[in-house]
Amino acid sequence: MKYKLIILLSFFLSGLSFAQENDYSFSLQEAIDFALENNREAKNANRDIEIAEKEKWETTATGLPQINGNIDYQNWIKQQVSLIPGEIAGGEPGTFVPVVFGTQQTMNLGATVNQLLFDGSYLVGLQAAKVYLIISENSKTKTDLDVRNAVINSYGNVLLAEESLKIVNNNIAILEKNLEETTKIYENGLEEQESVEQLQITLTSLKSYQSNNIRLKDLAYKMFNITLGLDVDSNTSLTDNLEILTIRNISLDLLNTDENVENTIDYRIASNFMETRELLLKLEKNAFLPTMNAFLSAGYNGFSDEFTFTTTNQQWFGQAYFGINMSIPIFSSGLRNASVQRAKIEVDKAKEELSEVEQQLKFQIANAKSAYQFAIDDYGNKKENLNLAERIETKNETKFFEGVGSSFDLRQAQTQLYSSQDDYLRAMLDVINKKTELETILNTIHN
Repeated sequence: MKYKLIILLSFFLSGLSFAQENDYSFSLQEAIDFALENNREAKNANRDIEIAEKEKWETTATGLPQINGNIDYQNWIKQQVSLIPGEIAGGEPGTFVPVVFGTQQTMNLGATVNQLLFDGSYLVGLQAAKVYLIISENSKTKTDLDVRNAVINSYGNVLLAEESLKIVNNNIAILEKNLEETTKIYENGLEEQESVEQLQITLTSLKSYQSNNIRLKDLAYKMFNITLGLDVDSNTSLTDNLEILTIRNISLDLLNTDENVENTIDYRIASNFMETRELLLKLEKNAFLPTMNAFLSAGYNGFSDEFTFTTTNQQWFGQAYFGINMSIPIFSSGLRNASVQRAKIEVDKAKEELSEVEQQLKFQIANAKSAYQFAIDDYGNKKENLNLAERIETKNETKFFEGVGSSFDLRQAQTQLYSSQDDYLRAMLDVINKKTELETILNTIHN
């Protein structure tokens, strides 16, 4: 019995440990840091950088010495016969004698060293490999900004769902109390049935809204988990507060940030694209240049009528030679010239596209600043409207229970309050999201 208890206890503790390992708690910054390490797109962006580094070395290595070894073994099942003039073997002139030259088996052991001496395309390839690495690094930065943006949006959506649910639960509790009191007053003949029905309509609407919020909350958590790179059903909780986050994300300094388009990641990526087109133009121009390679080859040949190549008595004959090869382009019927002209046009197109990106980014920055300013202003207005709606609802509730206000006026005030509450929550979330959008475009992080 003692051992059974120990086994059961160990299973319980291991299960508890497993559960703890799958419980996550995040502040917003912790969620961002976690996602940058574990988000699937972020991890693949890191792999792209690793791939670019390997490709850079692959390109570099093609211009370094290349050594290849070879082993050739031949066994003549039926040796080739050659005919020689008969008089060489003491025969009659005009006759031929069949003879076999060489041994039945041969083996060649050799190695060749190749070294590139000059190739214009190789030099361009080295530059292209560096640019490709820079492109991968810029893509990683772009991915990180997008992941950060997605985390903040999903984090905010969870907080919005949580706060909405708290508010609607509180509204339902208050309304149920009002309905209970109004029902008693009606039963005592001091209130009309319509007043009860008006409150019932409002309560039904709130409960429907509550059910929808519960579903939205579950979906918001799932989306948050996916964004962080967790299993969709992971048990996560958030430690930040929506209102505090909103206040922290009101940064008027960000609105005065220098609009230097060249610092944005989108401009740098477009600039990388133009660089690749310029490198392609260089590559086409280098097609007019000669290429030069040097090589050194050495090896041993063995001959035997039987397989004796692994014995110490086998005789080997060495041979070695070196050389230089040069390939000079002379005439291509205009092919190379057409390729250069096409590459020049591609460069001109890339310059126009870069200019277009620059103008678009200037507009996007101005638009994002305007949207962020509006979100800050709207947050202040929605907060003031909420205070007014709360006072109006309180006054109408007091009038109603004092018998000087109608149920219709109370329901209208309640509906206005619920709408103001929802507007206020969304205004807070909008401040956070619009700031993030502006930071993403500017490629700058303001705390």
